[in-house]
Amino acid sequence: MIPLAGLLQPIEEPLSRILEWLHDSIGISWAWAIVVLTVMVRVVLVPLTIKQVRSMQRLQQYAPELKALQQKYKGDKQRLNEEVMKFYRENKVNPAASCLPVVFQIPIFISLFYVLRDFEKEVFPRYPGSSLDFLNGVVPRITDTVSDHWSGWMLLVIYVGSQLASTLLMSNTMDKTQRLLFLLMPFAFVIFIIRFPVGLMVYWVTTNLWTAGQGLVTRRAYPRTPVELPKRTSRTEPGAKPAAKGTKPKAKPRPTPAAAETPAAGQPQRPVRRRKKRNPRARR
Repeated sequence: MIPLAGLLQPIEEPLSRILEWLHDSIGISWAWAIVVLTVMVRVVLVPLTIKQVRSMQRLQQYAPELKALQQKYKGDKQRLNEEVMKFYRENKVNPAASCLPVVFQIPIFISLFYVLRDFEKEVFPRYPGSSLDFLNGVVPRITDTVSDHWSGWMLLVIYVGSQLASTLLMSNTMDKTQRLLFLLMPFAFVIFIIRFPVGLMVYWVTTNLWTAGQGLVTRRAYPRTPVELPKRTSRTEPGAKPAAKGTKPKAKPRPTPAAAETPAAGQPQRPVRRRKKRNPRARR
């Protein structure tokens, strides 16, 4: 833990300075300073979030082609990996872009954990008269652990609900496996979160609420476009390319009467029999 804290020292100091500036210059409490800090971090990550949404949508659009490659090379993993990477390069798809916002938030989250852990010893004494409570005393101290007070458990429930809501709202840009993983994640993290400072829960809940709002905007700005696959009919010959939209399929040429009546070379011509027209009176 100590070596990790040393590696994150370049992130811890700016976070601590930003919290002090928000509290001292703007005059907001330490808890609301964490909320504003969270919003600032998410605003900085907006370009990466846009790349994440577009990357997930492109992966969904090419999902049928990727499944076809998996079926074709299911017995050869090395060839499958080569063909998948080639497919990504040809279609300019970057699957790693869908994880960029999460990857950049992990060091910030861990750094804020260390800032809050030593907050009462290193930062709080320099500001006498300030308070560590949140929501008019509902949360007594943001430096306490989640399990120390019932308000921490309340924030824990809000965290789980906001995480589920943000995942469901962003599900139009996720595949089924990724969506299931994000739905199970908050329940798996509960065991570890109860030992975190309450201020860290404030950061996490604010992040989830931001993600939920982002999901609402994403549904309108980047609607899910279904991929239209060519439909095979009984008349379509195997290997034939489907006709483009707006064009009619070409009809097969019919044999001309002359070609049908012309005998092959070396065969005698058959006399053409003409039917006699019957008298309509004879039929009566």
